[in-house]
Amino acid sequence: MVHGVGTPHRGGLDFLSLGGVVIRLDPGIVPFRKARECRIHVSGGEYNVAADLADCFGLRTAIATAMVDYPLGELVDERIRAMGVRPIYRRFAHDGVRGPNIATVYGDRGFGVRAPVVFYNRADEAAARLVPGDFDWAAIFAEGVRWFHSGGIFAALSSETAALIIEGMVAAHAAGATVSFDLNYRQKIWAPEGGQARAQAVMARIVEHVDVLVGNEEDLQEGLGIPGPAVAATSGLDPSAFLGMIEAVVARFPSVKVVATTLREVRSANRHAWSAVAWADGAAHVAPTMELEVYDRVGGGDGFAAGFFYGLLTGADVAAALRLGWAHGALVATFPGDTTMATLEQVQALAAGGSARIQR
Repeated sequence: MVHGVGTPHRGGLDFLSLGGVVIRLDPGIVPFRKARECRIHVSGGEYNVAADLADCFGLRTAIATAMVDYPLGELVDERIRAMGVRPIYRRFAHDGVRGPNIATVYGDRGFGVRAPVVFYNRADEAAARLVPGDFDWAAIFAEGVRWFHSGGIFAALSSETAALIIEGMVAAHAAGATVSFDLNYRQKIWAPEGGQARAQAVMARIVEHVDVLVGNEEDLQEGLGIPGPAVAATSGLDPSAFLGMIEAVVARFPSVKVVATTLREVRSANRHAWSAVAWADGAAHVAPTMELEVYDRVGGGDGFAAGFFYGLLTGADVAAALRLGWAHGALVATFPGDTTMATLEQVQALAAGGSARIQR
């Protein structure tokens, strides 16, 4: 267990996320330009972690987010509640024509040598309208909250969303909660909001308040401005580039106690080599490498974060928490959609070295 990470069990919530919730349209392996039908998934980098922790791991979780009062909002609300996540909404009325809207993410899964493609329609996204003061943090944290989480996707939506994240983090620390942040650098989302230079300035202000940081070497370099080797020059499974940057991370952000990320070598759209690495208290921990058959890769990183956080919240040591995150992230990649369909028993079995042999 890491000192100062994961407050003792108490009333209220185990985990609270702050972020936008979106609809992802999924045509399967058919490219959008030829698609005739799509599945609808409810997603969001911050929301997915709360949903996974509630549905698979049985924790009491909530999402503070924007909700639009129109049919798509009702769809999103139903899915949030079905995953066992408590909604804390700032509500917006839809004008019937233009918005504000629940954002849409389009995710073509790819196949074999054809890579997945993700693009967006975040025009007048309700979550981008969220500002400091929209949530009564004093009342929320007075109930007891053990862990507060947000991420770089929400930070990218506007200057106000970044300020709201910091407001929530300050309130969380005042209430004794652990604070985590997933850098989740997305070039396409930051491009209309000032690009990489603004991303680095904004993320740096946020990470000053963070205890547990999630992000790979690309996130650290491009999203946070930490110098490191060319990402393409090293294997996706080699933790040395990531670990070599940790000293610079903790020197610049001394509040950070834990840094973790997945490691992935993409063989094809459907086959990845998968591992994970974490640093805490000056020690590095690396998960095993597995050959992973991928059904839908979206949400795997959030699944890793959920399993890792669960381990830390339940008093596991960092190595054990890393195995839980590694196992859960791998399982999430075997399901359709962005959130978990795994059971805790499946995660624990895989983390302990289980296999895909048939269970009778």
